[in-house]
Amino acid sequence: MMTPTSSPAGRILGTAVPMLVPADGPVHVLLIGEAPGPRGADKSGVPFLGDAAGKVLYDALVRVGAMTLPPELDHMAWDGALFAARGIVPVAQGVALGNAFDCCPTDNGATFRAPTRLELEGPENFARLTRDIDRLRARGLQGIVTLGRVAARTIDTLLKRAPMPELARRALPHPSAQGLLSMAPDRGRGAKMADLQEAWMVRCHAAVLQAGYPAATTEFS
Repeated sequence: MMTPTSSPAGRILGTAVPMLVPADGPVHVLLIGEAPGPRGADKSGVPFLGDAAGKVLYDALVRVGAMTLPPELDHMAWDGALFAARGIVPVAQGVALGNAFDCCPTDNGATFRAPTRLELEGPENFARLTRDIDRLRARGLQGIVTLGRVAARTIDTLLKRAPMPELARRALPHPSAQGLLSMAPDRGRGAKMADLQEAWMVRCHAAVLQAGYPAATTEFS
C-alpha cells in the first residue's frame, strides 16, 4: 500500500519497530500490516501509531475492547514524532500488532518505498516473523489477521514453509485510503471516506472475532 514520497517529518529512522504486545495475559490475535510508515510508526516506535491508516485500526480495536488509548491523544495531531516526544503508547488487551517488514523501507533515508519481496521473504525477516509468532503462540495465540495484500502474501508464504495449522487466518483490505477504496463497489466512486472507514471497522471487528478474540469481552456499536 506504499508509494514513494518525501518524509516531511524529517529523515526516516529505519530502525526496527517491535510488536505492540500486552504486558501480561493471553494474546489471542496478531494483526499484521505491511511496514512502518515514515511519519507514523517509524517515529513513534509503535506499529501503526501515527500512520495515517493506523487511526482507523486503533479506533476499531478500541471499539472491540482490545485497545486502550491515552485520553490526551484525542487532543493531539496524529503524528508519530509527537507521540514519541510525549511518551504515548497504547495499551493492548488480548491482541498484538506488528508488520510483515519491521523497518520503514528506504534507500536514502529521505524517501520511503514499498518493501521488496526479497526483504519480506528473505531468511532474516522470516526468522524474525517466526520468532514473533512463536512468542505469541506461547501466550495462547489463536489466529492472525493480515491487513492488505502484501501482509497477506507474506504470512501465507511463511505458513506454507512453516505450517501452523492451529492458527486461524483472516485477511482484510489495508485500512489506508487506497485499501478502503479497493473494497468499495465501483472502486469507491461517490463513496464517502467516513462510510468506508466505518465499513472497514465492522469488518475488522468480525475478523478479529473469527481469528479467536473472545466475543464475550467485546463491545461494538
